[in-house]
Amino acid sequence: MNKLSWHKQSFALVLAVAIASPALAQGGGEAEVRLRKVEAEVAALQRVVFPGGDGRFFPQMQPGQPTSNTPGSPASAPTADLLARMEALEGQVARLTAQVEEDHNRLEKLDARLAVVEKSKTEDSPPSAADTNTAAMTGLPAPAPKPTPAAAPLAAKPVQAKPAPTKPSVAADPSVKRLAAVRAIEKPKTDDPGDDEYSYGFRLWEAKFYPEAQQQLKLFLQKYPKHSRTSWARNLLGRAYLDDKNAHEAAGWFLQNYKTEPKGDRAPDSLLFLAESMRQLDDAKRGCVAIKQFAADYPKEAAGRLKTQYDTTRAGLKCN
Repeated sequence: MNKLSWHKQSFALVLAVAIASPALAQGGGEAEVRLRKVEAEVAALQRVVFPGGDGRFFPQMQPGQPTSNTPGSPASAPTADLLARMEALEGQVARLTAQVEEDHNRLEKLDARLAVVEKSKTEDSPPSAADTNTAAMTGLPAPAPKPTPAAAPLAAKPVQAKPAPTKPSVAADPSVKRLAAVRAIEKPKTDDPGDDEYSYGFRLWEAKFYPEAQQQLKLFLQKYPKHSRTSWARNLLGRAYLDDKNAHEAAGWFLQNYKTEPKGDRAPDSLLFLAESMRQLDDAKRGCVAIKQFAADYPKEAAGRLKTQYDTTRAGLKCN
């Protein structure tokens, strides 16, 4: 017997008891037969609703069971006996009714939860054949299946392990090679440490390590500002910038060397290189001023040691 069946039976029994009550009040054999039938049905239904129930709380109804009388007490009238049985029956029906209502509420909640589960399954499933046919007849697109996050592609390509990147060797690293080449240039060690610093800067410039030469020559000028090689160092520092394609910075050092030591060993050279820096900066006017100043201050060098450089620079600037 399913729950819906005994739900209906319990309500039918309650109705039967209500209808039978007037007849029971009148007594009679027919009422006895009907009462026993109702008691039997209630007992059967009770065993379904409370299978194995504790007798202390849910006593099983025994159909036709007479009420017990203590010895010496007068026998109860048939109507009183029927009424006592009727009260017991009504109590059982009340308990059954309460249980039926509770189970009914529980079933309604269960049906609601099942409806939610079924709805979610329907939304996650691919469109059925009926949906496809309906889409074909109405012209509307069939509902698209929702992607399942955990679903894996059917034909996944095997992942190929990428080779680990190889570290460049020391020989292939330009910075390492340059550092090794710079360290290979030997620094002189004589009785004149100042001259050694300048000579090391000259060797770096000669090897075309211009940034390293610039740093070394600046270090020399800071440590030995009164050394006999300062005119040489400032001029060479300007040349290191000029050879490094930085004519603007080079011009500053050439001008400083000429103004600081106009009688210095390399002041004439700095004035010529200043003119060359102006030519590279497209400032021919200032370049020609430097050329004329060189010819006026250093005529001996213009006609001798620096003649070739002087003629070439003046021709490049197109000075009068």
